[in-house]
Amino acid sequence: MRVLIHGINYTPELTGIGKYTGELAEWLSAQGYEVRVVTAPPYYPEWKVGNGYCAYTYHHENIAGVDVWRCPLCVPVKPSGLKRILHLASFALSSLPIMFKQLFWHPDLVMVIEPPLFCAPTALLISKLSRAKTLLHIQDFEIDAAFNLGLLKAPILRWCVAGLEKMLLRFFDRVSTISHNMITKLGEKGLGAERIQFFPNWVDTRTIYPLKNTSPMRAELGIDDDAIVALYSGNMGEKQGLEIIIDAAKQLTKHPRLVFVMCGDGAACRRLKNMADGLTTIIWLPLQPLEKLNILLNLADIHLLPQRGDVADLVMPSKLTGMMASGRAILATAQKGTQVARVLEQAGVIVPPGDSSRFVEALKFLADNFELRKKLGEKARQYALENLDREVVLSQFEQDLKTLCGQ
Repeated sequence: MRVLIHGINYTPELTGIGKYTGELAEWLSAQGYEVRVVTAPPYYPEWKVGNGYCAYTYHHENIAGVDVWRCPLCVPVKPSGLKRILHLASFALSSLPIMFKQLFWHPDLVMVIEPPLFCAPTALLISKLSRAKTLLHIQDFEIDAAFNLGLLKAPILRWCVAGLEKMLLRFFDRVSTISHNMITKLGEKGLGAERIQFFPNWVDTRTIYPLKNTSPMRAELGIDDDAIVALYSGNMGEKQGLEIIIDAAKQLTKHPRLVFVMCGDGAACRRLKNMADGLTTIIWLPLQPLEKLNILLNLADIHLLPQRGDVADLVMPSKLTGMMASGRAILATAQKGTQVARVLEQAGVIVPPGDSSRFVEALKFLADNFELRKKLGEKARQYALENLDREVVLSQFEQDLKTLCGQ
């Protein structure tokens, strides 16, 4: 089977959508599928094109048996609402000729990764001309999130874009997404259950696992063995609500053993560092390479997963899979009934988004209770093994693909 994937993020990006799209394409290739990817040069989450790539030229490469075409795009230094639209639109336009080139390859399936939804019309046209099946995979509801976060504000614009989104959804043979609450959201947008597919993010539980001994990163960072490490690792964007961690660090400066580690980069990183100016209990790290991911996640005694309430169930934090597989306690901000709250019901501690006092209280409680942290970590690990293992998730996805394509 020939699978054509169209999306703006791809490996070697270390976090978020690019990581998962890369792993999916390489896994399918390893199973004997012919896979091609039309994407952009890596830029996320730093919002800066990676070394060895260029934002203004086309580039072809083969990565782990997957043919990858990189297309030019605009990468704003400080992404705002309008700049993000131009950013996404620039990729949608520049990738047009490369997508049309794939007509001569005759794909069996055209798969679009959202965001950006801008790519959907091109993919639908290519599939129509090549008689391929279509699959839209939604990693987050970019349109709803942009308006809820205030990145876009005009009500008439929201009405127009939402109408276009509903229309495009109906043209796809299948639409998949990563959580049950997001599936409910698709139903609210008028999509029938028979065309909706559950396709969660995953984790390689053989690569990410609890270490028997202390993570060697403690010694590298000069952190005492008896310190309690509260770790946030991933994209530092505006929809994470990471200010609550800085506020907690300020309130818990006198805790005898609590150390905060902030690992990652993103649009909000500089602002967060300015907020934390003068705090000696926070260690800042850049994104770590994949080969160090397990020892990084095992650095934590408590994983921190803040999230803004106004994007609940519009996104599902991709970092959650690794947190759970590492077998550590998790403190998250989420409303009751959201997907994050459901997943962590027995494997973490949940407080309301934006409630700094409750967040601090819960963090202090976890820091002072080793047995509770151990119990929550064990349940998180078990959940990952049963529900998030990469081979289980991708094998099921493969069966769904075969059904969709009549094979």
